[in-house]
Amino acid sequence: MQRSLREVIYRLTILFIGLIIAHLGVTLFLLTELGADPFNVFVQGIFRTLSHTTDILTHGYTHMAVCVVIIVLFWVIDKSYIKIGTIVCMIFGGPIIDFFTRLFENAVHSELPFSVRVLVLAAGCVILAFGMSIVIKSDAGAGPNDLVAIVISDKSSKPFGRVRIIVDFCFVAVGFLLGGAVGIGTIISAFLVGPIAGLFLPFSEKLVKRIIPG
Repeated sequence: MQRSLREVIYRLTILFIGLIIAHLGVTLFLLTELGADPFNVFVQGIFRTLSHTTDILTHGYTHMAVCVVIIVLFWVIDKSYIKIGTIVCMIFGGPIIDFFTRLFENAVHSELPFSVRVLVLAAGCVILAFGMSIVIKSDAGAGPNDLVAIVISDKSSKPFGRVRIIVDFCFVAVGFLLGGAVGIGTIISAFLVGPIAGLFLPFSEKLVKRIIPG
């Protein structure tokens, strides 16, 4: 069924809000320096590899470049999964991380007590999962790990949460080999973000249905 322009705008707005929430969680992960969420371990690995040859890249711009490559790959594989919101997620995710990093880098850093950083990391895990669930249920697109997990989940009929764990570990493995930061935060994220997002999905679905004009 074709959506009205008004509904598309509502869904894209919801997606963008979810994207901002999710990347606030990502930023908290990165700033604790206890590792990173799986996709950003992958991005860090690529960033650190490329930074040996250029100094103009930031983590955010590398994030954007990797996402553009993923969009192209999935467009070739099955373009039905590439929605306008997916492109929004891919392009704006990196700059949002850069923005939040500048905003919170003086408040969250590696010199804080370990226990405080773990609490910040846990908060980031929940915030990221909640933002992810909103993005997914906006039905306007998805971020990179979600996109990969959604496609695999759909094609294999396996639960999203379980597939997301496998996808996350693949990103971690490749990112680690390229020099990405892996720590307690990475382990917590890989095991918990997908399942927690799965728990948030029913709530986010109800929320989206209430907001979208019927």
